[in-house]
Amino acid sequence: MDLSKAAWRKSSYTTSNGGNCVELASVPGTVAVRDSKDPDGPKLVVSRDGFRRLTEAIKGS
Repeated sequence: MDLSKAAWRKSSYTTSNGGNCVELASVPGTVAVRDSKDPDGPKLVVSRDGFRRLTEAIKGS
């Protein structure tokens, strides 16, 4: 999947935690995730439903 033109977004909490965060990009049918400190590194691409379930699980922790 070509993510070279993806519009990446950082969390608003980035400045309060020393810049350690992930960035997200909305790609048709999926959500891409990358490490903000390594934007050229590996990316994780998950379905929108999978990402929704992941965030629900994290919030429930």
